[in-house]
Amino acid sequence: MTKVILVRHGETEWNRLRRIQGGNSDTQLNQRGRQQAESLALRLKQEEIQAIYSSPLQRARDTARVIAGYHQLAVEVEPSLREIEVGELEGVSIAEVGKHLSQLLIRYSQGEELPRIPGGESLTEVQQRVWDTIQRLVGRHGDGVLVVVSHYFSILTAVCSVLDLPLFQIDRLRLNSGSISILTFDEQATRLILFNDTCHLASTEP
Repeated sequence: MTKVILVRHGETEWNRLRRIQGGNSDTQLNQRGRQQAESLALRLKQEEIQAIYSSPLQRARDTARVIAGYHQLAVEVEPSLREIEVGELEGVSIAEVGKHLSQLLIRYSQGEELPRIPGGESLTEVQQRVWDTIQRLVGRHGDGVLVVVSHYFSILTAVCSVLDLPLFQIDRLRLNSGSISILTFDEQATRLILFNDTCHLASTEP
């Protein structure tokens, strides 16, 4: 069996300010985000991790490096684990948009293609690149534990793949900064066994 631990990166200032933060925003962890990364690392310290993979974006790489520090592992960067490209909405305040980004991404009539943000990607495109990558990494390692540090929509589309949940229902899910979700892969099935766990972050809450 392969266990894949999906980690959402720690908080950034754009998270705190509720600004849309996509694949073209290479933002850094803020102080709380760095504390979350350390809490994540301590939570995963006892895991027998084979490999740690990360999105190329700094907020994910820095989170992954803190985790890797307890395991003498190098962080392997996978470009396809980056966050959704949001085009002209990059950096825009959620208050200015007036709704969650996920609501903008699923505005369509049932049965039609999910919309692509002007200059960006659709959720379908994100799901395809992320899920293909996770399956490739599982195939590479076989039995063992992998850590994948990524982003809100990248992780949620993977969860939708496991649950066979239509992407237009993604707005029913929420994923906190610094959270852990776990997938298992074996010959019988792929399962979601933990979702959006933040118990390790109690000391970082304001």
